Amino acid sequence: MDSSHTFSRCIRESAERIAESGPAALAGLYDLAARRLVRYAIAITRNQHDAEDAVQAALVRVADSPRLLGRADQPWPYLLRMVRNESLVILRRKRRWTSLVNLADLLTRRGVDEVEREETYRQVWAALRTLPTEQSEVVVLKIWESMTFLQIAEVLDASPSTVASRYRYAMEKLARSLGRSMPSDAPQASPLLSSPLRPGGGR
Repeated sequence: MDSSHTFSRCIRESAERIAESGPAALAGLYDLAARRLVRYAIAITRNQHDAEDAVQAALVRVADSPRLLGRADQPWPYLLRMVRNESLVILRRKRRWTSLVNLADLLTRRGVDEVEREETYRQVWAALRTLPTEQSEVVVLKIWESMTFLQIAEVLDASPSTVASRYRYAMEKLARSLGRSMPSDAPQASPLLSSPLRPGGGR
């Protein structure tokens, strides 16, 4: 997986191409980041379609003002914040939280040799959905995006200590829910949570 710094550089380059060539160049940014952004948005909206709408809205904003993204100190966290804001807007528009969608919508289609693992993946995502949003989004950013607590704090506009606490509580809850040992200070200790589960396809 790319480091946050390296990926930020790729995001910046995409934003610069959009600024130079116009909205037609947005496809490059979409191909680069959309799947990762949708995965993050799902942790907030709890709904595949709402997550895709949030990402689409954020990318439209980028198309309108690409230089804002290109000039950001850390373009990747900046783009994550944009998607987070759009996700929260969608939630505020709804009268209540959307019911849990079919967990199969969150799973990558797999070959026959991976079928046996699908139920385990379902259990992981079902457990994630039971967490408060402020905890599940930290888990996604920490494990799947390999971001540090400081980087996550910048995305969420919270203190690193608050982020670390949310992560610790989340991992404790997941450990109880999944009925297995997952040390709160060692996320990679769990092959379930560190596995490349990707909503809507690969990363």
